Amino acid sequence: MRSEFGGFVACPRNWLWVAVVVGLGAGFMAAQESPVFRSNVRLVRLQVSVKDQAGAVAGGLNSEDFSITENGAPQNISVFERNTVQPLSVAVLVDTSGSTAKDLDYEVQSVNRFVKSLLRSGNPADSAALYSFNWQVVLNIGFTRRMDRLEQALRSLRGEGGTSLYDAIYLASRELRFREGRHVMVLVTDGGDTTSTKSFDDALEAAQRAEAVLYPVVVIPIENDAGRNIGGEHALSTISARTGGRVFLPTLGEKLDRAFDDILTELRTQYMIAYYPQNVPPTKNRFHTVVVRMRRPDLRAVTRSGYYGDSEP
Repeated sequence: MRSEFGGFVACPRNWLWVAVVVGLGAGFMAAQESPVFRSNVRLVRLQVSVKDQAGAVAGGLNSEDFSITENGAPQNISVFERNTVQPLSVAVLVDTSGSTAKDLDYEVQSVNRFVKSLLRSGNPADSAALYSFNWQVVLNIGFTRRMDRLEQALRSLRGEGGTSLYDAIYLASRELRFREGRHVMVLVTDGGDTTSTKSFDDALEAAQRAEAVLYPVVVIPIENDAGRNIGGEHALSTISARTGGRVFLPTLGEKLDRAFDDILTELRTQYMIAYYPQNVPPTKNRFHTVVVRMRRPDLRAVTRSGYYGDSEP
């Protein structure tokens, strides 16, 4: 907290006030000379997927199997839910740029099957929204459980123009940020960004502030590097890792369907872990780094890399 004393003019009746101000100033200076550790009373919530060495989902764990640090300081787990059923808000972002036109029908069919499976089971409050993006970003249908409306919106998609991928992540994050429960983005694309006004850093920060787990499904026509946007794939791998998701690189058909099945399995087997930050060292860039580790060496935890301290965790 900053206090400003400019413009104060001392006169005899103000000597006592001057002494108080000087005393406060001395205390302020003394506090500045030593590290400041802050305690945050807000609850930080983490969606955590746990994998074994073969990459399979690990279930049946207890809170004692996890350890958490924030900015390096150990934290105590306050809330633990195994296979959490907190409602899901899933924003499906479909690339409709010109390069997707020939494969768009196949992608739409796989997305349709995924959304049906999502809404058919799980929490009855789960919902999905559909965004499409090319040179612009369109909200085709807001969050709903109406499968008929989602199917109609999917059938209307057409491929044309550029790829405003980062804009799509940024805008979907703004919508997700204030929704109840868990926030997820499933991004179906064939490459990197070409026409966004927002940058990679803008998109990543927006997703982190929304506590959104990002699952990019990068549909590739062939499995070698020819004709692929390797830089775009790397950017999506980075943003998915920092939000606690993972990137998929399927070809069309069975592998694409399997990618959506794997996403659904993760969402149905996530742990929800929460804590009240205590004794956290200050951070210079407002971003608080959170690390979740497993006490068993054969397991690894996947979750977001942290949160911004000036936003609701």
